[in-house]
Amino acid sequence: MIVLTKPMKLFAFDFAGPAHLSAGLWRHPEDRSSEYTSIDYWIEFAKLLEEADFDGIFFADNVGYHDSYRGSVDAALRDGAQLPANDPAYLIPAMAAATKNIGFGVTSSTAYDHPYAIARKFGTLDHLTKGRIGWNVVTSYSDAAARNLGTGQQRAHDDRYAHAEEFLDVVLKVLEGSWDDSAVIADVETSTFADPAKVHPIEHRGEFFSVPGISLTAPSPQRTPVIFQAGGSPRGVQFAAKSAEAVFLNATSKSSLKEQVDNLRAAAAEAGRDPESIAMLQMVTVISAETDTAAQSKYEDYLSYVSYEGAMARYSGWTGLDMSQFDPDVPFENVETNAGQTMVNIFSKLNPEKRWTPRDIAEYIGIGGTSPVIVGGPETVAKELASWIDDTGIDGFNVAHALKFKDIADFAGVVVPELKKQGLMKTAHRGGTLRESLFDTSSPRLRDDHPGSAYRVQKARTQSLVHDDGIQSVDVA
Repeated sequence: MIVLTKPMKLFAFDFAGPAHLSAGLWRHPEDRSSEYTSIDYWIEFAKLLEEADFDGIFFADNVGYHDSYRGSVDAALRDGAQLPANDPAYLIPAMAAATKNIGFGVTSSTAYDHPYAIARKFGTLDHLTKGRIGWNVVTSYSDAAARNLGTGQQRAHDDRYAHAEEFLDVVLKVLEGSWDDSAVIADVETSTFADPAKVHPIEHRGEFFSVPGISLTAPSPQRTPVIFQAGGSPRGVQFAAKSAEAVFLNATSKSSLKEQVDNLRAAAAEAGRDPESIAMLQMVTVISAETDTAAQSKYEDYLSYVSYEGAMARYSGWTGLDMSQFDPDVPFENVETNAGQTMVNIFSKLNPEKRWTPRDIAEYIGIGGTSPVIVGGPETVAKELASWIDDTGIDGFNVAHALKFKDIADFAGVVVPELKKQGLMKTAHRGGTLRESLFDTSSPRLRDDHPGSAYRVQKARTQSLVHDDGIQSVDVA
């Protein structure tokens, strides 16, 4: 039995649409994809996660759609391949109202929104969830998103991260540096809700954004949402090392995952941060049942539903390549792409000696996308999850599914009790904000070694004042 030094962190990985990573599985009679528009469904899901002591739910999102395969969106539409796609942010208040402890990670892009608006969005969500919100910062890879929301053409890969860095910088200034903690006084006698002397313009003028004014939202429990990031490229790692509090990893093997974890922690140390303060979460798909035999039977049943066209629609969208131009049974050679180079390279790294064909790729990603798939009874799954943590240094998992609701419900009912029995996960919620719960800290605020703390409003703010006679004096408010 593997003994972990701290309980594993667990998020359910989902998408506000009928079908996420698995191709064709929405057709399975036990799949509940058709309920994705029902708020009652999402409330039921949130309550399930809360009762099972998950840390939270992590929502993927995409403001584009997969239309690279055969030069059309048709295959994605037919398989519901991350389309339709509702905005997950609107689900959060209802799910939060029905729960007390679980957190909510929401993906939101820096490419086609404005940092001032995003600061307001997450400030509002932090208020409404009582501090249980996190923001997964992504730069977007979709050409469709660029056509519909941008200039028609994506920025180059590394340029997207330069833009994202300033975007996040503005958000941090707005949320951390505009309102003093004591700005809201709600003084009826003086008819003053917020003290103007304690609300400050951020005066940001940069390469991409000019934001001179004050925050629209008052300070929320965390002020800044927990910052998640999921970039796997060298530039993405640099961005995560500087600013992420939790990193969503998507390795296909323990060896490659350990390399990613070690590189990211080293980069965080170089950036002046405590490398152990960043939570590393690996995506994994778990097919579980009461016994190994029953789980294997379930997995084989799932495989019979996998759609080649649906898988290729996803992979073409992730890579920016039209996979229909390649023979399904002829080895596929990697090429450079501006969309998702990580997704292109992932299979050559998975098995350098294997020459992957499109059909091989479709079979691999048909269940759970590119994530490792663990199949087994409770003891087998618990042992495998623990070994991934022990062998790689990660902190926990984003647990994906093949069948919507069912696989997470089975995990909660079958695997979670075993994890708790072996002391591998917490047996009760800590309470408090997402940041306090996730990092077992007494503070809901950004750590002092996070760059966002530099914008934090000080309790004693020093201001230089110029009098009528031109003499400067210093006033400490």
